Amino acid sequence: MTQKQLLEHIWGPSHAQNTHYLRIVVSHIRHKIGDDPTTPRYLITEAGIGYRLMV
Repeated sequence: MTQKQLLEHIWGPSHAQNTHYLRIVVSHIRHKIGDDPTTPRYLITEAGIGYRLMV
């Protein structure tokens, strides 16, 4: 999903540009699931696009 899609669906359209919120939440999710941000296995950052969940 794109960052904009996630932000709009989670916090609403008025927060579509607040990407720092998303980075913080993704960091918390990675910590909870034990996913190392330097070599992620589950939650992949797609540079300039958003995030991909690997299953």
